[in-house]
Amino acid sequence: MQKEKIKAPFFVVNPKSFLYGNPLMELARKADELAVHHAIDILFTAPPTELANIVQECPNLVVTAQHVDDVSPGASMGKVSIESLVDIGVQAAVLNHADHPLSLSTLVHIVQRAKQKGLKTIICADSVLEAQAIALLQPDIVLAEPTEQIGQSQISSRDYVTSTIKKIKEINPNVLVEQGAGIRSEKDVEELFRLGADGVGVTSGIVKAASPIEMMEKMIQAVSTINRERK
Repeated sequence: MQKEKIKAPFFVVNPKSFLYGNPLMELARKADELAVHHAIDILFTAPPTELANIVQECPNLVVTAQHVDDVSPGASMGKVSIESLVDIGVQAAVLNHADHPLSLSTLVHIVQRAKQKGLKTIICADSVLEAQAIALLQPDIVLAEPTEQIGQSQISSRDYVTSTIKKIKEINPNVLVEQGAGIRSEKDVEELFRLGADGVGVTSGIVKAASPIEMMEKMIQAVSTINRERK
């Protein structure tokens, strides 16, 4: 089921390439259940080989590709097109991650085509200045995370979090701002929302936990708590 718009507060489960096959599907199924139980938007990213299965089994998730290429259907090889993602029911894609940096001109082109095809875009920004530039492109979400903080054990500084949110919203008040670096606990999730984030995304804090499903559940419960407070 396509969502017209992602609503804050939202949560992003981003297993990257840590999980695949049955362990990934178990996490996705639980996230799907929690999305319904807590009535919040949960974006779930996965490698391209896993996306179709998650779409079929988890109708309540915003299934999200970890990357999409600036190609149309045609002679390209080894690329992922917007059309191929939309065709299998994927609703969103991450762009400009540190593992897949893209030029500004490429981002402009992909965002324009994604809007035409109904694919939501989440664009990563390493700095406040980059986040401001990206906000002008009118993506659905700007993911603000310093590259050096990715995979670390401490969330971004309060100054970074509040300044990125403030500066992004000054450029484009309609864009949602996600924070996503160094999150290890439900307390980190709650703190980022209280600092003004619209969404929070987690990788290592979930997949490297003793029980990934249990940790994800705790984090999503924190999002639900924030959701009740904001209503």
